[in-house]
Amino acid sequence: MGVSRLDVFYRRLLLTKLFIGGWGKPEDLKRIFEFRKIIGDREKCRSLVPKDYPVYINKTEDHADCKIHDGFFISPLEHLVPGILPPEAVKARFQFIVPKRWQKDRPVCIHLAGTGDHYFWRRRTLMARPMVKEAGMASLLLENPYYGYRKPKDQLRSSLKNVSDLFVMGGALILESTVLLRWLEREGYWPLGMTGISMGGYMASLAVTNWPKPIPLIPCLSWSTASSVFTTADSFKMGPEFAKNVDSSEHLLVLSGDDRATVGLNSKAGGEAEAGRGLFIGGGLKGGSARVDQLLSSVNSSGMSLDTLPRSLLVNNTLLGKKMDFAKCYRPSLHRESISFMKGVMDECTHMANFSVPVDTSLIIVVQAKEDAYIPRTGVLSLQEIWPGCEVRYLNGGHISAYLFKQNVFRQAIYDTFDRFCLKYPNLH
Repeated sequence: MGVSRLDVFYRRLLLTKLFIGGWGKPEDLKRIFEFRKIIGDREKCRSLVPKDYPVYINKTEDHADCKIHDGFFISPLEHLVPGILPPEAVKARFQFIVPKRWQKDRPVCIHLAGTGDHYFWRRRTLMARPMVKEAGMASLLLENPYYGYRKPKDQLRSSLKNVSDLFVMGGALILESTVLLRWLEREGYWPLGMTGISMGGYMASLAVTNWPKPIPLIPCLSWSTASSVFTTADSFKMGPEFAKNVDSSEHLLVLSGDDRATVGLNSKAGGEAEAGRGLFIGGGLKGGSARVDQLLSSVNSSGMSLDTLPRSLLVNNTLLGKKMDFAKCYRPSLHRESISFMKGVMDECTHMANFSVPVDTSLIIVVQAKEDAYIPRTGVLSLQEIWPGCEVRYLNGGHISAYLFKQNVFRQAIYDTFDRFCLKYPNLH
């Protein structure tokens, strides 16, 4: 199957601008790892967000076909992991587009933002307003942390400064989606569902893993882990291979300036990982909290050297915006280890296999592009493997062309999933 050249170009362009600040603060990474163990378990999260969590509407606009409400609330992540969010992102903002005439029931779909989707115009114009017209369906558009009004002052456009920012964004959106779903329930809306395109579809999937009831989910142009976007190694392939071949005397070398810190890798711990899973998947980082402390102490907030980042972050020998002499610095053994390290950390915090399975996977319709090269899927556990019973629909073209020209396909998948929910759970409200 071919891949879209436009996707390849766009992906390379994006990777040169991301994570120019490095991994983020080691203490923040440690808090994120610990919180991931909680947020990944739906039962542990039942009481994290109160059912009466306060949500406010501060502006309403009247249009011919709908009303548009602007609202806000304080992100629960600020209460649960204080200070992890940048100050600008603490207030979660949303826009609620409600039809003046409902065709049937009072359905609402929450749309999470894809990469570069700041504020609300794009989702409102391409998805929400057409959905009002076509199906009498309301849409709630939540603004991502680090985007739009929630963008830190020192961040350039959509380019997250630190790897940890991506993990914080995911944790915040899971909790914030729970706030909005419970608020919509209190207000009498039904049925409720979630969708998103690209990163928005991935974040919507994360949010649904945490919801304790059956719910329609329509992730478009997304997949099971964020790591495949940022590394070129086959997901869940490099980790086990590395674990088999390394002995207990080998170490991960993490270079910080002129200092070197070693982080031990125990081959037995790696070998205990389930077949098809990476070194760090399932149950957190292997080796307990002491090893987490070791690992995080070796990561400094100013970023890693060339040897400690995967080759996929190098485009034309440019590392995170800095020109490097790749021939002088590249070492194959460290390259292999660094890919495993990068993938392990990314998968620990982002892989769907580390989160609860949605309550009813038959209410999930995944929409994929056949020639998608922006989100590599080769060697990656599919959502069908992780969520047996979900449906996957394929459309022709690549990631970018599908985003630009196939919004009607995404909307139809939303309508079909909501119809399926109403047939299966007519009394669940």
